[in-house]
Amino acid sequence: MRLVSRDDIGSIAIDHRSPVYLQVVRHFKELIATGKLQAGEVIPSRRELAAWLNINPNTAQRAYKEMEDQGLIVTEGNSASRGTPGRATRGPGRSELIEAEVEAFVRAVRKIDVPLEELIGLLRKKYDATGGTGGTRDD
Repeated sequence: MRLVSRDDIGSIAIDHRSPVYLQVVRHFKELIATGKLQAGEVIPSRRELAAWLNINPNTAQRAYKEMEDQGLIVTEGNSASRGTPGRATRGPGRSELIEAEVEAFVRAVRKIDVPLEELIGLLRKKYDATGGTGGTRDD
């Protein structure tokens, strides 16, 4: 079993508009969705993660509890927590993340009444500028 490193975890730019523990959960969902956290890999202790991310240990504890409740990680007894065995790295978690971001984006742009075609053009331009493929798929 591989131990996930500090470099694997990375950092989180804390947004004070939503609870920090939920931002940690989201960060782990992103790690799973991108394959940076595989099933069975050991993640840092709650105190270690708190120190790495510069957050309160109680916040890390709450995030781990939430991730356990969502089936993202498993902790058995006093053993280290790890990614849930059999959890797909791409699939429902990835789709959930994409859908949440699109929903937030649509809510924001609806307020300024941007025509859909203009929005699609701007989105394609920005996506391409940040290294996206910009291609379309017919499936």
